[in-house]
Amino acid sequence: MIRRRATALPANEHLDRWLLTYADMITLLTIFFLLLYSMSVVSRGKFSSLASSVRASLSPSKASVTAGGGGILPGSPKGEVSEQKYAESMQNLNQFVEQHKLKDRVSVAQDTRGITISLLADDMLFQRGSADVQGGAAALLWKVSRLLQTVSNVVQVEGHTCNLPIKTAQFPSNWELSTSRAGAIVREFTERYGLDANRFRAAGYAAIRPIVPNTSETNRSRNRRVDIVILKTERQKEAETLRKAELNRVLVSTPPVS
Repeated sequence: MIRRRATALPANEHLDRWLLTYADMITLLTIFFLLLYSMSVVSRGKFSSLASSVRASLSPSKASVTAGGGGILPGSPKGEVSEQKYAESMQNLNQFVEQHKLKDRVSVAQDTRGITISLLADDMLFQRGSADVQGGAAALLWKVSRLLQTVSNVVQVEGHTCNLPIKTAQFPSNWELSTSRAGAIVREFTERYGLDANRFRAAGYAAIRPIVPNTSETNRSRNRRVDIVILKTERQKEAETLRKAELNRVLVSTPPVS
């Protein structure tokens, strides 16, 4: 039998193999650090977008100053003036509420429809069972009218009652009472304070939209109210939808910080 003699590899070939492993490691480390750097750059951009979206979402003044149709846009010189007037008017209204201790009778909230200024009716706007605006409400309604003057959105004035029935010659039910009260407030804004009547709507909802259960007189008095709703424009609704979608996208795509 012929045995083949094993041939030995050159010594320098064994010595140079570590260079291949080292080169691979250096390449992988370079790619790894490039990926880390690119992720950090993207995250900064995402967090900037996130911060802008949050600031816009939490700023009711900017959300409500866009004029209906093709009106004032935030960021333009005219828009900045309108935003400033709106902020000043809102501050004046808040100061009036605080000075006259009306915090439990006047509230401002924001929802999908727009901004709602809610005014309790009893002993401030109307007497029980009446739709005649009391003289003592003039100063408050003036402040609200100055606020409404700084925007050109449509305003819906809504009358609400509690569940106690009413049946008089003037108001056969709470439907007539709530609608008459809404119309009376609209007349104050348009006839007394000179706001454009084309911007206003009046609606009566009787007792079908309570904010608290009608289980006590305290709760019923809270439900007897007039809501002044500054309705969002279609453009504002679309902008808010896009902002929320972008906010969700940023939150989903941004990796958690460990």
